[in-house]
Amino acid sequence: MKSAERKKKFEVGRTHFNAKKFFEAHEFWEEIWLVEAEPEKTFLQGLIQITAAFHHYQRGNPEGAESLLASGIVKLTRFPDDHRGLAIGELRAIAKRWARAFGAGEDLGDKSLPTLNRASASRHQFSTATTKKNKPPARTRARR
Repeated sequence: MKSAERKKKFEVGRTHFNAKKFFEAHEFWEEIWLVEAEPEKTFLQGLIQITAAFHHYQRGNPEGAESLLASGIVKLTRFPDDHRGLAIGELRAIAKRWARAFGAGEDLGDKSLPTLNRASASRHQFSTATTKKNKPPARTRARR
């Protein structure tokens, strides 16, 4: 599968995800996952597991949803908050909140279902500036 086709399928999946059509999103992303190399394969697997979790929730299976959320969160933890220009840190935080709710026997309701947003350019610029500002000065060796 060519890069342009993968990108297009990913965006179609994201559109389905944001429309709360989790099964459909899962199907598009799985097509890419099957041909993708690491580390993106793991990223997609985590995303697919979280997506499948919300499909399970919609079908009335909170136990299955909780298990898939846990697996997906672990995989997405390996990636930065703004991976692929997407707000992955935000998605992880929402998935964790849902997993805790399932563990407590609570239902956060359809209005709390996540969307997969683009990473904020200003947040990305801030985190880059902060990283540069907080870096310790480079060590230099004394010459003999």
